[in-house]
Amino acid sequence: MYRAFCAFLYVSLALAAYLLVAIVLEKRFQFTRAEYAVSAAVVLAMLLLPLGVVLSEEAALFRINKNLPESHAPTLPAVATLATKPPAPPAAAPAAEKPATASSRLLRALRPPPRGEDYTILQALASVDMLLLFTATVFGVGGTLTAIDNMGQIGESLGYPPRSVATFVSLISIWNYLGRVAAGFASEALVARYRLPRPLLVAAVLLLTVPGHLLIAFGVPGSLYAASVVVGFCFGAAYPMILAIISELFGLRYYSTLYNVGNVASPVGSYILNVRVAGRMYDREAARQGAVAAAAAAGKGLTCAGARCYRESFLVVAAVTVGAAAVTLALAWRTRAFYAGDIYARFKDGSRGVSANGNGNVDGEEVVEAKEQAAVDGRR
Repeated sequence: MYRAFCAFLYVSLALAAYLLVAIVLEKRFQFTRAEYAVSAAVVLAMLLLPLGVVLSEEAALFRINKNLPESHAPTLPAVATLATKPPAPPAAAPAAEKPATASSRLLRALRPPPRGEDYTILQALASVDMLLLFTATVFGVGGTLTAIDNMGQIGESLGYPPRSVATFVSLISIWNYLGRVAAGFASEALVARYRLPRPLLVAAVLLLTVPGHLLIAFGVPGSLYAASVVVGFCFGAAYPMILAIISELFGLRYYSTLYNVGNVASPVGSYILNVRVAGRMYDREAARQGAVAAAAAAGKGLTCAGARCYRESFLVVAAVTVGAAAVTLALAWRTRAFYAGDIYARFKDGSRGVSANGNGNVDGEEVVEAKEQAAVDGRR
């Protein structure tokens, strides 16, 4: 399974590298029809490579199962009977307590468990950690979405040819994927080896996005190529780490719902920064340039030209991205003790040393001691 995963990863990385090289060469040279056909054939062949990986793995499994003799078929060993102490008599029922009020029940429902345990949806939504993470996603990832959604219009306002605008979109897509791969491997290595809080890595990625926003804001000639790479990479790197943080802090029991809570934050940020900020400032600058009458005469939308079209809006985006990074740093400070330990310990405890009898231990005395300790903890 791991070998197949690595094969898929290498094929996808090779395809991304090939597309990146093809984009650069297409920018510098004029391709003929035959060269476009060869390039398309190479891409098609690389897209079919994963199918070859699947067929190779299936053939390997078939050969293994075919060569496996019947005498080696796995059999379940007999389960050893362990002598345990009789259960302790139940404790006396406590004295009758006053019925809990609605406010006390609500407070008890909102009281969160330790980080890493399974939160309920209400506990997660009411927690300070989720509020900080949601705010950072709205203004951090929302800023990168604003740049991605407006990249075509930004290139048009700065005077880039349509061919270059198409290149920006391709660069964003490729570096978005590379950012996801790099962040997945790098963040996991840093968390496992150096016990760095994952929110700290998200904050670093958000700060790395700021130069990309500033390049767009000041409209430096040729800067949109670098801005496309930076914004695409940072968007791809930040988003999966934010979703990983949700699973680590709030558990997996209600992860499908909390996953969608994290997904909602991005369009909310895109609406605030893209529609309410960048859109209005763009229209205001277009009106100042006198594009309203020209657009009405031509029957088209407003078109703004020059670096001023997006300067103010992306200065605002850069500022709120710095604020989002500060919020993420606050979350990293709050969770530093959690990430200083082994965040996967509860999964390891559940699957460590699983033997044929399913108890996780071979020695019967260890099983008895574990059960006794669990009973003592339960009575506490």
